Amino acid sequence: MTTLAITVAVVSYLLGSIPFGYLLVRMFRGVDVRQTGSGNIGATNVARTGSKGLAIVTLVLDALKGYVAVLFALGLAQSPRFSPEILRPETSYSFAALAALCAILGHMFTPWLLFRGGKGVATAVGAFTAIAPRAVLISLALFLLIVAVTRYISLGSMVGAAVFPFAAWWLNPFTRTATVLVLMSAPSLLIILRHKDNIRRLMAGNENRFGAERKPA
Repeated sequence: MTTLAITVAVVSYLLGSIPFGYLLVRMFRGVDVRQTGSGNIGATNVARTGSKGLAIVTLVLDALKGYVAVLFALGLAQSPRFSPEILRPETSYSFAALAALCAILGHMFTPWLLFRGGKGVATAVGAFTAIAPRAVLISLALFLLIVAVTRYISLGSMVGAAVFPFAAWWLNPFTRTATVLVLMSAPSLLIILRHKDNIRRLMAGNENRFGAERKPA
């Protein structure tokens, strides 16, 4: 079990650490996305380079790396080589949640860019879609509602992240163990903490609205 946990953690972190936003902008626009806007490598900041197409591709790829990490973990958990005994569903979900957390950490703190990455929202959506898709839908619905009403992507992201663990616990009985809840709540907390600058701007009333011209940080 220890070998399985270490393998899942390392592979998921490395998958999550692939800086798609940075690579795409560097390849197709010849610039460093970290020198634009917030300095993050996620889709929102990629869009600030002037390429919505690259932003969409970044969003999809960042989500996919989280999704693939969880599928990898579930595959290993069901492999006789790593798990000679049949694992209970709750145990398999623990490895899946570990993969999600490590993939998100890889995106936030990628070693290829001196541990400077993104905020982890898209990677979290992809990873948790493979674990608790209905809970993700609830979080996405709240995200879209808040963005539609306020035009604050940051606020929608934080509310969606905060609600997700509760929605998962409510909708999926296999997520109601202490281990799974902790592993799924940790990314939500990390995502909110990564929005600390946005929180300060929201409180000051000068946060950037979706579709509006960016204000100085």
